[in-house]
Amino acid sequence: MKYTFPVIKAVAVLIALIVTAALPPHLLSAQETALNVNFLRGEELFMRNEPEEALPFLEKAFAEDESNQEGALYLAVCYEQLDRFENAITVYRKMLPQAGDKTALVACNLGNIYFRMGNTALAEQFYTQAISADPSYAPAHLNRANTRVRNGDLRDALPDYQSYLSLDPASPQRPRIERLVGLIQEIFAEAEIRRLMAQESSRADAEKRQRLMNEELAAAMPEIIETDISPEENSAVLAGEENPVNTADVSGETTGDISGERSLEWRGDSIQRK
Repeated sequence: MKYTFPVIKAVAVLIALIVTAALPPHLLSAQETALNVNFLRGEELFMRNEPEEALPFLEKAFAEDESNQEGALYLAVCYEQLDRFENAITVYRKMLPQAGDKTALVACNLGNIYFRMGNTALAEQFYTQAISADPSYAPAHLNRANTRVRNGDLRDALPDYQSYLSLDPASPQRPRIERLVGLIQEIFAEAEIRRLMAQESSRADAEKRQRLMNEELAAAMPEIIETDISPEENSAVLAGEENPVNTADVSGETTGDISGERSLEWRGDSIQRK
């Protein structure tokens, strides 16, 4: 049985479509970009953990097609492995705005580079961006916790460690992290005890200062002014007399009422009007 040319052509196209659909995604991408041999060769070497050999091929592939997220990611990781951090940052930053479902991964990798470079502020910023993009991305929680510990921010590090353990309960680092969490909690407990003791000590110090101040005030206070009244005058006042008179005089005579209205009294060597 003979087939006409249009039928043969249709069968050939169908076979081509079936073969194309069966190709792995990265091979399909390479075919769509005119058989990107640089990417394929770079990927092969990268998977064999040969970053130095893979690098030139991946650089060429990235120059040909920056939208190839997989190739860009391989390239950035190669730069990291070769301690070329600035080059890795450049690639990651170009990827980040269009990373899509890889946003958490790319942001976290950026955070890792900045952490290794000692820039903990930017490291925490990108870890936070990774968590915002995908709250279930466990590595970002762990790495942000480590960054916060490095910065001395234990209070914010603690919930990050707890989130990581919740997201990745089978983590091989779990025992170590649990010990660290326990240590942080002990530090908080001791700090609270010290705070309470300091508060009590401060109150005791305040009471002591007040007591000393009261004693100083009492010591500095002038003596109470006592009234200059003789025992005889005091008795006369108690008896109801308004103007008690001394009956003793220098000459030995009593003092009489000279004017009929007021009396004179001797006191010492002078006469005082009463």
